[in-house]
Amino acid sequence: MEEKNRRLDEAALRRLLEREQTGPEALVLRLAWLEGLTREEIAALTWDQVSFLDNRLELPDRMVPLEREVRSFLWKLREAREAREEPGDPHVLLSARERKPMRLESISRIARLALDRGGLGDVRLLDLRYDWIIRCLDRMDWPEAARISGVEVATLQVRFSASAPARKAPKPPPAQVDEFKLWKLLQAERDTAAGLAMWLGWQLGLQAQEMIALTWEQVDFPESILRLPDRDVPMTSAVRRILEEEHGRRSPGEDPHVLLTEQSRKPLDLPRLSRLTRAALIRGGLERVSLRDLRRDDGRDEEDERILQRALERGFLSRGDVSELLGLSKTATYARLRRLTEHGKLVRVGGKYYLPGTVVPPEKHREAILEYLAEAGFAYRQDIVDLLHIQPKQCTLVLHRMVEEGALVQLGQKYYLPEQEKRKAE
Repeated sequence: MEEKNRRLDEAALRRLLEREQTGPEALVLRLAWLEGLTREEIAALTWDQVSFLDNRLELPDRMVPLEREVRSFLWKLREAREAREEPGDPHVLLSARERKPMRLESISRIARLALDRGGLGDVRLLDLRYDWIIRCLDRMDWPEAARISGVEVATLQVRFSASAPARKAPKPPPAQVDEFKLWKLLQAERDTAAGLAMWLGWQLGLQAQEMIALTWEQVDFPESILRLPDRDVPMTSAVRRILEEEHGRRSPGEDPHVLLTEQSRKPLDLPRLSRLTRAALIRGGLERVSLRDLRRDDGRDEEDERILQRALERGFLSRGDVSELLGLSKTATYARLRRLTEHGKLVRVGGKYYLPGTVVPPEKHREAILEYLAEAGFAYRQDIVDLLHIQPKQCTLVLHRMVEEGALVQLGQKYYLPEQEKRKAE
């Protein structure tokens, strides 16, 4: 085993952290040893990536659980900065003197000085991350350690197999789908058979057998419906767009099945579909999720019902409402609301979400306003608010945009069609 992957003296590091309670070096040591962040990740970390609600650091390529000590440290740091009313630089780590983001070499230097003060002169900043990975492997399996460390399983096994415990890893808990991660994965894999299968499972609930049997004759683009042997399945707008793109790439005379192998262009079978989707899910950081898990999530369905019920009670929802209701981060809330909108269960107007049928959808705002004015002659803003069933501020934005485009004319508090205003002036 390489010396750099040795276990560190935990007692000595704990004593060092007890002494280092304030300043940039205290933050660097905790983020490296207790959260496993690299030097580059520490330098780039912003407050938007610190989710106190979900107790995790939301890095670009992974989610890292927040240790209680680190959460408390970051919370106090955030409160101290707000109390001093410092300029709103989004970075968590700032230099003590200039109050600017710290350079990489400065991070290494202050960590080196702090470790020397603690009698750990032979320990590097990177060793703190390595020790964190080893401690992760003490309590979790290889895929889980890979997910939170951002290091592939094969690389972990090569570098840390001698340090990992020989005991069998505990059985993982039931799979939970991280909707934001899944959404990013679906976007990245949208041109692949695995990506298309995941779209069909996640948004339409198709079973694997139904996916591999699906042919283009069953895809009714004009009606936006998949016509399966035992039922019709409405397509979401996202799935329809992806199927249209895939259909446009097909050559004349190709096999009529929707899912084909990349090289031989033959229909996928179940084992091949399973392998492809499994590999894609691992690439996306969803190692414990299977294609079957995407089809149904009872917890997710229950939460969706809570969202829709709240929309019914209040008339509309904001992202903040949903984040507070379910305790989700900003990114998870956005993914949840986007999926419900794609399914037609919510209608988005600006930053608000409404139940279908209770509001005129954005794509019909212009048509509805023009028809109303053609009949009524003019309208106040409140008239348009009542027409569209949206909030006054949203209505103001719609009317302002139409005035700028020349579709409407505003005189005082009244809005006219251009030809109506011209006749009125004559």
